[in-house]
Amino acid sequence: MVRRISHEIIERHQGAEDVVLVGIHSRGVPLAEMIASTIAQVDGTTIPVGELDIGLYRDDRRQRPTTRLERTLIPVDLTEKQVVLVDDVLYTGRTVRSALDALSDLGRPARVELAVLVDRGHRQLPIRADYVGKNVPTGAGQRVTVRLADIDAQSGVWVEEA
Repeated sequence: MVRRISHEIIERHQGAEDVVLVGIHSRGVPLAEMIASTIAQVDGTTIPVGELDIGLYRDDRRQRPTTRLERTLIPVDLTEKQVVLVDDVLYTGRTVRSALDALSDLGRPARVELAVLVDRGHRQLPIRADYVGKNVPTGAGQRVTVRLADIDAQSGVWVEEA
């Protein structure tokens, strides 16, 4: 799935010279690094990878007062860059909306796209991914869990009853 997303990014941008990948904490960051590594192998282009914490931009902060904040690190100026936000699962769209708010405080990219490993549907906001590893239809009572070897010691996608 990562390889397919990487190839699609290269094809859509006719190379990857002005592309910046920005991973949304926590699983989006290693996914962005994996995509950047694959693009480097295929295209020979080294793509900057940033980390984005959306904790302060969430619309449910009051319901989640113990949300742990991570660092935001953007290694280049985003002005006039092609930014690809990367996350593991696209569900309601609220995480992406928060990420767009956070990005707007960091610069004004020429374009912002979204890459997700899994799109499970059930949107609450009019947001869609530009690059999808796999569409996984789920019920509202189910949960999709992505595990990555860098963080979880195993890799895979699980659909579980909530």
